[in-house]
Amino acid sequence: MSTEPDTTEEAEPGTPGASEEAAPEAADDSPADETGTGAGDPEQLSEAEAELAAQRELRERIERRKAEKQGPIASGTKLSGTAADLMAAVRSVESGEKPASAIAFPTREPNPRATTGAPAARPAASPAPVRQPQPAAPIQRDTAAVPTSPEAVEAVRGVLTEGGAPDSLAPQVVSALGEGADGQLRADPWQLLRVTGVRPEQADGFARALLGAECGPDDERRGRAVTVWLLEQAALAGHTVLDAATLTAALTQRGVPDPDTAVQSTVAEGEALEFQDPIEEAAGQPAPDRENSEAEEGEEAEERPVRVLIGLERYALAEESLADGLARLVNALPKEASEDWESAPGASGSGSAAQLIRAVAGHGLVLHTGGDAARAEPAALVAAARSLGLRVCAAAHTPAGRRRFAALLPSGDRSDPDFVVTVAGLLAGVEGPGRDADGAFEVDLLVVLDAPQLDVESAAMLVESLADGSRLVLSGDPAVLWSAGPGRVFADLAGTRTCPHIVSRTPDPGPIGELVSGVSVGELTQVEAPGKEVVIVPVRDAGEAVHRTVQLVADSVPRALGVPAEQTQVITPGHGGAAGTRALNSALKERLNPGPGRFGGFDPGDRIAYSPAPGRTVPGQVVKADAEGLHLDCEGVPVVVPKERVEPTVRHGWALTAHQAVGLHWPATVVVLPGDTASSLTRPWVYTAFGRAERHLSVVHGVDQALARAVAEVPAKARTTRLPGLFRAQVPPTA
Repeated sequence: MSTEPDTTEEAEPGTPGASEEAAPEAADDSPADETGTGAGDPEQLSEAEAELAAQRELRERIERRKAEKQGPIASGTKLSGTAADLMAAVRSVESGEKPASAIAFPTREPNPRATTGAPAARPAASPAPVRQPQPAAPIQRDTAAVPTSPEAVEAVRGVLTEGGAPDSLAPQVVSALGEGADGQLRADPWQLLRVTGVRPEQADGFARALLGAECGPDDERRGRAVTVWLLEQAALAGHTVLDAATLTAALTQRGVPDPDTAVQSTVAEGEALEFQDPIEEAAGQPAPDRENSEAEEGEEAEERPVRVLIGLERYALAEESLADGLARLVNALPKEASEDWESAPGASGSGSAAQLIRAVAGHGLVLHTGGDAARAEPAALVAAARSLGLRVCAAAHTPAGRRRFAALLPSGDRSDPDFVVTVAGLLAGVEGPGRDADGAFEVDLLVVLDAPQLDVESAAMLVESLADGSRLVLSGDPAVLWSAGPGRVFADLAGTRTCPHIVSRTPDPGPIGELVSGVSVGELTQVEAPGKEVVIVPVRDAGEAVHRTVQLVADSVPRALGVPAEQTQVITPGHGGAAGTRALNSALKERLNPGPGRFGGFDPGDRIAYSPAPGRTVPGQVVKADAEGLHLDCEGVPVVVPKERVEPTVRHGWALTAHQAVGLHWPATVVVLPGDTASSLTRPWVYTAFGRAERHLSVVHGVDQALARAVAEVPAKARTTRLPGLFRAQVPPTA
């Protein structure tokens, strides 16, 4: 039984059924390497180890909340304290018990330093933070990283062998189910679906071998397990919840005879949660007029249509926590700008940077959108805030993004860029300003770059770590591919219109900038490229596409433009197929760094893509291999990956997918579009792939008119989330 489906095509997430075969690149990658980082002081936690420790704490917290749960869960009841009071008030208005004017947001004592810009004493950092940092937990379980007892593993091996499943799955089963996993598997063989990579038909075969005649498609245990599996597949595809009708349809496709009963059984057992969200909120429409009498209000509320949503608890908790935290930031800060902010450098201008500074002066949450060149505007904001003596932190998606942003800062700030970090490093506690005695980041202003890459869990962890009175700016390019994890935080917030949204007027320069700007609005234009900035290379088939790609990387681009092969990146839609990353990497290795692949298929000098966690890709190069593992140089940081973790976390990196390339840039890129990938192309994919080039873009074009159709007609596929309604219930729209 194979448990590693070969994803041959990368596409934007879609329905649960489609996500099994065409999930985002991060979902196709194997579980993250949480213990394989070998850089730094051995007595200190590595970033991966810190992530694993925080991930365990997050899971324990969710389990505690799950144990405290009593009765049916209604939308919003996971909130506590002030947030719970606010949600209760909103519910009373929705039901007609009280008029809308009855809702009064409580006031909080603002952070005087964040409000006025006046210098304040830096609070002493606690030797050990009260609240540990909580980085984004992987969507896929990293079962190999959790310690397991040899006795438990051996017991599970026996059950797996008896059921005809690979006994190599035993450590993952124990990690997923805990001690006593052998007994759980015998009692419910479909629990095997909780192991990453196992599919329903494989679990069915295992169940038939163990249960014999007792096994049937109408088994209640099977219905629950498949329901949870579909919800996890939906999370891989970007959804935080699924519409009940969509879920039952997917269950029917999986051979569950009574899907409604399966869903209700899953909810009753606490393995999923059911929500009833008003349709007006879900669609982003304004709430109905409540100016009528109380009787009329009650009747309207009773007839108000809702949609039934089903979701896993971890994402429900994260989404409600995020909405609560964002509302806290919005309502804790006075809306008027202080004189200090108004006198900050750049605040009096008329450009987008000045608009951003003025918006941040009076608001706790601000959105900023623009292309790569627009990063100069949050850089101006950071410089202005630091000139006021504020504690500032800027977080990018990748180490390369961090360096690019630091280069935009004034020379004085550039010499001390410790306040420019990566999101993962900030959450793991290995980068950034540290935390105060209450566990909050010691910052007055947090600027998050590449904000469309934030999934709902990492966004919730960031917001939970901001103290009252802090300001948060989410900045990014709305046209790029969305996050690898579930949610569409940036787009959801922009759609609510509940906070200032500064749209940059700074265009990306040159022919490449003109090309991607057209793609962002659905137009594939022919641009003038006198310096060969953009070159189209037509091909007839995948074999020719591979041949021309190798020729471009190894010969044409270095000779014509002076860009060496190691600075040219190939981007293609998927891993499989005749011109996917596997085929292209094999051909490029043979040409650029031939060798026997002495260590897991790798040789010194090979370009690689290292995935320390799902959705995160770090380019690098193989240095050597020894008994310790595979030694990598990842953008100047030494990393040692143990032998057993090489296969799931390291790939050859001459060719990447667009999802792997998000947040990265190269002097030259070669985008390969073989004919068999035409159906997977979307406007965000094309925009992301084309936009990775700084000086030169070659397009190996084999999809005929499908490219223009994708740009004009295929936007990002929808994701089902609850954040807009949850946030709008606490922060009314401003326009």
